[in-house]
Amino acid sequence: MDLAVKTTREADLALVRRASTGDRAAQRELFHATRLGVHHTLFRVLGSNREIEDVLQDSFIEIFRALPSFRGDSSLATWCKTIATRTAYLTISRRKPPTTDLALVEHLVDLDAPGADRVAHAREAARHLYAALDRIEPKQRIAFALFAIDGLTIDEVAELTESSRVAVKTRIWRARRDVRQRAAKDPVLRDYLAELEGERR
Repeated sequence: MDLAVKTTREADLALVRRASTGDRAAQRELFHATRLGVHHTLFRVLGSNREIEDVLQDSFIEIFRALPSFRGDSSLATWCKTIATRTAYLTISRRKPPTTDLALVEHLVDLDAPGADRVAHAREAARHLYAALDRIEPKQRIAFALFAIDGLTIDEVAELTESSRVAVKTRIWRARRDVRQRAAKDPVLRDYLAELEGERR
């Protein structure tokens, strides 16, 4: 084992051990050390929405409950993001399907707009994408979001979702197929999807 990895693993295990015994300072340290990574993962999966802070809180409740099971097989940061991904999955699974069809979403932004308008366009495009993702199966959505939006590798997605590489590839393929079908009726989404796929090459 690489010395730096070994040192990090030992530090993670020591921090978790202290936090799991109720040491408040260790719990705060763990929270501050992993919060940004957990929030980032949730944001990529859920998109910009009002429930993200609630899901973040739920994720850390689950993380602190699971501390005794941490063995250091992966880094503490990755382990926390795995639990956050599981929490996001449960959140998405409990949602009611959206009632507004993506094809009816009004296109508010000019595709050729420069400057600040490009930022507004990017936000609008992301909104269209997450509206499409709201309509697909949660495991497919999560795999697609982590791979296509967050830029993780197949192996990294497999680790965070506790799935095989084959399962992850299948979920990404199915999600991409469904999103492309919706993009055929939505030029904003079509252009954004092409941009995302171009970045993966």
